[in-house]
Amino acid sequence: MLTAVTDQQPPIEDFDPAFTARVTELLERVEERLHEVAAANTEFVTQASRHIVNAGGKRFRPLLVVLAGLISPNLDEDAAIRAAVVMELTHVASLYHDDVMDEADLRRGAPSANSRWGNTVAILVGDYLFSRASRIVAGLGPDFVELQAETFSRLVQGQIAETVGPLDGEDPLQHYLNVVADKTGSLIAASTAFGGMVSSLPAGQLKALTAFGEEIGVVFQLSDDLLDIESDTSGKTPGTDLRAGVPTLPTLLARESTDPADARLLELLNSDLSDDDDLSEALSLMRAHSSLAKARAEVNRRAEVARSFLAPLPEGSAKQALSALCDSVIGRSV
Repeated sequence: MLTAVTDQQPPIEDFDPAFTARVTELLERVEERLHEVAAANTEFVTQASRHIVNAGGKRFRPLLVVLAGLISPNLDEDAAIRAAVVMELTHVASLYHDDVMDEADLRRGAPSANSRWGNTVAILVGDYLFSRASRIVAGLGPDFVELQAETFSRLVQGQIAETVGPLDGEDPLQHYLNVVADKTGSLIAASTAFGGMVSSLPAGQLKALTAFGEEIGVVFQLSDDLLDIESDTSGKTPGTDLRAGVPTLPTLLARESTDPADARLLELLNSDLSDDDDLSEALSLMRAHSSLAKARAEVNRRAEVARSFLAPLPEGSAKQALSALCDSVIGRSV
């Protein structure tokens, strides 16, 4: 299972105060609406469906809807708030299902829904939130419904591909990158697309925003891969994915090595790393291995590719904030 991407906002406080105030106000309205729509007919379902929403998160997908929408002066604020809620509900719903498949005990520092109420309730609550997102998106129009459906299709296909693993003869690295694009890139791409759609941006600019969202979504997951190896000072426990045997960009690159000097590292990557000493040794070898530098270079390259997609967009604080996001992704992975 892909680890959850750590949410990271661009430093919007560095921009025009009026722009910052407007972004903040819109996100506050999104937050209020999220709690409203997560309610149900019974207190039990309401409590369960608000469980992850109440646990926090930086609302990265709603932020992208808002920033993309503010590219144009014609933002429909009500539609933007509904679109942002749809994106966050879809994301949160997928987390309920992810935790069941991962048998996770914690989510955002709190007991996961599945550990608190059991797998069946967690799955059904995820379904409930998907249904709430579907009802809201229906009010935005058929183009929004179509994109939401296509995004959900990609999320599911990415999860299936990850669960099954690479097929015989399939390149494991390319398989992983495809999974990242479907599971992470697709929803972030839909977020930037929704932002452009609620502002009625022309087709060329909408295409640029969608491409940016897809690429920066992949960059976010790949930068998280680096943190699993390098995270002594980031707050993330290093080696979590490594110990669980979760494929990441650095480990997949390391597995491609045919150098006899890497025999011990490959032995550890193929072994049970539940022992703390073995994990520590594996981390030390990975940190010294060329695959880590290659992975970091790939994150940097993709962040610049994402930035390049912003070129057709009009200049302004919103475009600057989206560009700053590329820098913050790089900053958290070095």
